Amino acid sequence: MRAANRFAAVLRNLLLAAAAIAMAFPFYWMTTSALKTNDEIWRFPPTLWPQEALWSNFAEAWQAAPFARYMFNSAFVAGTIVVLQILNSGMMAYALTHMRFRLKGVFTALVLVGYMVPATAVYLPGYVILGKLHLLNTYAGLILSNSVSVFSIFLIRQAFLQVSHELVEAGKVDGASHLRILWTIIAPLTRSSFAVLALIAFIEQSNNYFWPMLITKDPELQLVSAGLRSFFVEGGAYGLKWPLIMAASAFTIAPLLALFLVAQRTIMRSVDLAAGASKG
Repeated sequence: MRAANRFAAVLRNLLLAAAAIAMAFPFYWMTTSALKTNDEIWRFPPTLWPQEALWSNFAEAWQAAPFARYMFNSAFVAGTIVVLQILNSGMMAYALTHMRFRLKGVFTALVLVGYMVPATAVYLPGYVILGKLHLLNTYAGLILSNSVSVFSIFLIRQAFLQVSHELVEAGKVDGASHLRILWTIIAPLTRSSFAVLALIAFIEQSNNYFWPMLITKDPELQLVSAGLRSFFVEGGAYGLKWPLIMAASAFTIAPLLALFLVAQRTIMRSVDLAAGASKG
């Protein structure tokens, strides 16, 4: 029996290791390709490491386009959107789970229906509204148009459903307001869900391409995804300077990988706290 358990554990670990390698290999290939020449990238059989690492490709790619501006735009817009989504989704989810009011079921149904509506279906009305508010081609338009997310509300609502109503009632008995109950009792117990929300929203918004390109025309407002496209196509790098393309992709994706590692630790530390608030 022990031998069978050991074999199952070894097999499981091998499968997990193989899956991890398969997921990490594209990032490894991107980074090593940034250190090669264009001919070496297309060499067959491919080389796993360049014969001579050209670290200067990163500096050349950085100077070839205003990537500092692109990364600042993405970080600023995505970070602000994350804060706004956390605030409004937390308050909305609290109202739908721990408050009593008329039409509560209707509002919950509207959230679920809105979750099924594709994002592209609201592009046209969203564009018209931003135009009437004179928010096209502005940071405010980029941020406000994404400050509310049905997915975020649904995610936090599901987390708040796991918090015992007795905790909320105890806070009310002690004289705490709804906002204090939300941000000092419920939010700390569901930190893992907020961390997941922040990670997903930040990555989604920083990589957002079509909507920012639709409502902004100023190159100074371009996010990383649009900036990379400009570098690939308009700068003439497409098909000609693949090492620079790989280098630009590598240093623009590095902050997102670092954010994922930090958020992963937060999620793991918060699992026990979230489980403690569960109804079982």
